[in-house]
Amino acid sequence: MPGWPWELLLTAGTLSAALSPGPPAPADPCHDEGGAPRGCVPGLVNAALGREVLASSTCGRPATRACDASDPRRAHPPALLTSAGGTASPLCWRSESLPRAPLNVTLTVPLGKAFELVFVSLRFCSAPPASVALLKSQDHGRSWVPLGFFSSHCGLDYGRLPAPAIGPAGPGPEALCFPAPQAQSDGSGLLAFSVQDSSPPGLDLDSSPVLQDWVTATDIRIVLTRPSAAGNPRDSEALSYSYAATDLQVGGRCKCNGHASRCLLDAQGHLICDCRHGTEGPDCGRCKPFYCDRPWQRATAREPHACLACSCNGHARRCRFNMELYRLSGRRSGGVCLNCRHNTAGRHCHYCREGFYRDPGRALSDRRVCRACDCHPVGAAGKTCNQTTGQCPCKDGVTGLTCNRCAPGFQQSRSPVAPCVKTPIPGPTEDSSPAQPQDCDSHCKPARGSYRISLKKFCRKDYAVQVAVGARGEARGAWTRFPVAVLAVFRSGEERARRGSSALWVP
Repeated sequence: MPGWPWELLLTAGTLSAALSPGPPAPADPCHDEGGAPRGCVPGLVNAALGREVLASSTCGRPATRACDASDPRRAHPPALLTSAGGTASPLCWRSESLPRAPLNVTLTVPLGKAFELVFVSLRFCSAPPASVALLKSQDHGRSWVPLGFFSSHCGLDYGRLPAPAIGPAGPGPEALCFPAPQAQSDGSGLLAFSVQDSSPPGLDLDSSPVLQDWVTATDIRIVLTRPSAAGNPRDSEALSYSYAATDLQVGGRCKCNGHASRCLLDAQGHLICDCRHGTEGPDCGRCKPFYCDRPWQRATAREPHACLACSCNGHARRCRFNMELYRLSGRRSGGVCLNCRHNTAGRHCHYCREGFYRDPGRALSDRRVCRACDCHPVGAAGKTCNQTTGQCPCKDGVTGLTCNRCAPGFQQSRSPVAPCVKTPIPGPTEDSSPAQPQDCDSHCKPARGSYRISLKKFCRKDYAVQVAVGARGEARGAWTRFPVAVLAVFRSGEERARRGSSALWVP
């Protein structure tokens, strides 16, 4: 970042030289040749040039022989202080003829936006005043703080000691009282103030928030408190006097916090920074809405502190900053994407939302990277599938990526709860008789005595069903087959019993 011209010699000649165009600037001062961001600042300008000046006293109303506000040839308005006219035959602003002293006259210059000051100068067309106060505002004139004082009697006028030759004694800048402007050979005088004179030596603007605050101003006010008079400064009540001045200059840089190289006029005619590095605002003082991956910081000569766009893989337009996540990431990333689109979800819109899975054949930034699971409404146990494979959770006996068919050994049923049931094993035929198990007597032969079912008997059986015998039995070898209708299933063994038509084999 270009250094601050603290060494400016504030004389009438060098002021013009300081504001003259310098060597050609690079194509993009805010980025290096490789496109990487770097700190940048606007050029040094006269921030008061062409700005309106509000004067508390101006001659010509009522008109006098020397000044008439209604006659352009004899008018001396405050606009002459900041006009772009030459200096060969300067036209000066003049105050009214003031009958007694002290009577303060103020000159206020709204700069239009925040500037970082380098110097302030005012050339007097008559004998310079013996006491001047220089003030600044950072809130467009709502409040004022002193930048410096100029007086031949600092203690009497401002209750301060004269400024030490080595600068302020404290750790930061402060308003000091300097000698009053000296009259020159032609009877005029020059008020010259440099912010360096009020700052401790060696204070770096990049690393000192106190100095950054000290040089920032939106308005400048010059208060002329006492005219130049011989003898005791309190013995001039009977004298009539006036002030006359021209060429008010406020040297400074448009305050852009290192994120812009120039200032432009917006649609409303307001001066704003042409912000880069993902920043916005009149002073580039905040990150753009989508550039919230790390907190805003002022750029320096060593670090651009560019605002970074949130990593949302192209699936979100808004994000927010989370300081806790930023700290946990080692101060690398704190952005959280909002309202992820294209069926994505997550802090970075980096996985698919419920009911979708990632298509492995597409890039994460593809708008169609997430495919619908399309789980079968009957065969699947839920609507959420595996995020990687897309496999839906299938019910018992159901298979397929979307659970849309029965597994081998199962057949389709009419039940939405159990859409696939095991394929039943065919019963014995005339040519083949079922193998008689060793415990056939206890399982197949009817029990002696009462046939009424009881809880004790129910618990000892593998199957408990209610059937209706549909016809007479058909003898097939040693077995008799009865067509039955299963009306209710109370208990079922390994082979699931189901309601409907079936066959009952009795030995």
